[in-house]
Amino acid sequence: MTIQSFPGSSGIIDASPKRDISYFSNFYVLGLTLTAGIGGFLFGYDTGVISGALLYIRDDFAAVAENNVLQETIVSMAIAGAIIGAAGGGWVNDAYGRKKATLLADIIFAIGSVVMCAAPDPYVLIFGRLLVGLGIGIASVTAPVYIAEASPSEIRGGLVGMNVLMITGGQFLSYLVNLAFTEVPGTWRWMLGVAALPAIIQFFLMLFLPESPRWLYLKNEKPQAIAVLAKIYGSDRLEEEIDILAVASEEAFRSKNNVRYLDVFKSKEMRLAFLAGAGLQAFQQFTGINTVMYYSPTIVQMAGFTSNQLALLLSLIVAAMNAAGTIVGIFLIDRCGRRRLTLSSLSGVIISLLILSGAFFLQSSELNSGLCEVQTLHGTCGTSLGWIAVLGLALYIAFFSPGMGPVPWAVNSEIYPEAYRGVCGGMSATVNWVSNLIVSQTFLSLVTVVGTGGTFLIIAGVAVVAFIFVALFVPETKGLSFEEVERLWKERAWGGEDVRRGLLV
Repeated sequence: MTIQSFPGSSGIIDASPKRDISYFSNFYVLGLTLTAGIGGFLFGYDTGVISGALLYIRDDFAAVAENNVLQETIVSMAIAGAIIGAAGGGWVNDAYGRKKATLLADIIFAIGSVVMCAAPDPYVLIFGRLLVGLGIGIASVTAPVYIAEASPSEIRGGLVGMNVLMITGGQFLSYLVNLAFTEVPGTWRWMLGVAALPAIIQFFLMLFLPESPRWLYLKNEKPQAIAVLAKIYGSDRLEEEIDILAVASEEAFRSKNNVRYLDVFKSKEMRLAFLAGAGLQAFQQFTGINTVMYYSPTIVQMAGFTSNQLALLLSLIVAAMNAAGTIVGIFLIDRCGRRRLTLSSLSGVIISLLILSGAFFLQSSELNSGLCEVQTLHGTCGTSLGWIAVLGLALYIAFFSPGMGPVPWAVNSEIYPEAYRGVCGGMSATVNWVSNLIVSQTFLSLVTVVGTGGTFLIIAGVAVVAFIFVALFVPETKGLSFEEVERLWKERAWGGEDVRRGLLV
């Protein structure tokens, strides 16, 4: 055993020697990761496709076209379902396993997609949106935990990051699907119904994949757990991993077999861990990412580009940059570390939001001064400032996607003890979805009250708070085993033998 210290910890932790492992060194783990990540793809696709589908839903249902509340309900009902699914998904994971939770999510999502596709009225459509949301919520809890528990610690962050890549890839594909089906009869029904196909594909692929080895070992199904570990690790490391699981299993049995939600808040180390995990999930949303993804065409038009085609094209570029940035994050997260990557990401986000805010404030100043009345005659009103706003938008995505995109999900998949992982993962994912709902429902209203520039200035302020939060509360977990992370929280809560620090160190 070697001795390893790391930034953000409150002591010194024994760490096993780390191997140089490539993401492609074990195709079994890579295949498992990509299959589990289809749940993330469904998440991303649904969040992106509804913006285009809603245009045609309004054409088919007069009640929707005449009722803004009904339109908002159609969009937000999936988020409401995801909140419920994430809240219950943690319990399903711990009680029945990661594999069965994924299969359940696929069934619910596929049924919801068919219901939406065949909906005879907006109220059946809303019910279908609720079902789809339930499936997304369960999958958002399950996929990161399942991937993390089957991944070597050296590349765990990057593999969990692939789930986020699937989310951003789903968003990008949804924009392409929106364009592809614009001239097809039954436009929105195809847009929403086609999502059932990846859910069905994942269902059948999951039948051939094993349960999480950690969950199996915790449930005393040791032969099956060892058989799965043998496919992940070579013979030189297999015995070491089995020993680690044995120790973790004994500790879990000594604590509690059935963890309840309130148990999370009864111990100091769990409170600190949940604060870090849930805080990252909340700040991921409150720093504006889904505002940008949901409303990027609207933001582009606010910047002065009134053409629908140009707004959609620029939005497609934004989605492509989001996916590309996530790929960068996958390769950086296990090299630079979670904490450093997040702080760097937030620094760039703050600068980008200030650029966006400044561009919109200057544009508003031009409008108020009457300068645009002259420029409008030549079709140039706000064009230069509009391009500055689009630059700020592009920089925002470039900085956000490698860090604040994958890190919250990666950290939440690895910072909780075995017995608490499903419950805490579900609770933190619920925080993410609730924050998502708050942001998506208040952005346009906030713009009406304080203006676009003021709104982005507020979000920049939130990003500053997020930076301080990460610096104070989020430790580095790069390359640590689950057991080392668990000891990290105990030392931060109670202090080590040689190093005594406060809770915020």
